[in-house]
Amino acid sequence: MVQKLPIFPHRVRRVPKQFSWVDHRLVRDRYIERFSHQAAALYLFLVTVADAKGLSYYSDPTIEKRLGMDEVTLSQARNELMRLGLIAWEKPIYQVLAIEEHHHEAQPETARKPTGRPISIGQILKQMAEDA
Repeated sequence: MVQKLPIFPHRVRRVPKQFSWVDHRLVRDRYIERFSHQAAALYLFLVTVADAKGLSYYSDPTIEKRLGMDEVTLSQARNELMRLGLIAWEKPIYQVLAIEEHHHEAQPETARKPTGRPISIGQILKQMAEDA
């Protein structure tokens, strides 16, 4: 029998205080607005099939078949969720992560405070580097 160990033991998910296994911060903190429908489908699948520690050994071909995705689409969806800190993945294991308090994806300053004026890509890249 394979022993499943969390990739990030300090981020093992717990049932949130509200009556739902899916943390309401997914909506409240607007994560759901920052990823594609494919990533949302993958997240729901992983939350559904994961064990109490958020771990799943479902293979990519099985996930692709169950969700009607090709390899590229699954990879893009997985990368979106990893970028947002919602899942971890080390082949062959997925871990649905606890949503950290005040964990938000770094965004350029202009995205946080719209000015209505166009800015250059150089300005965006500079701001992203400062935020990193």
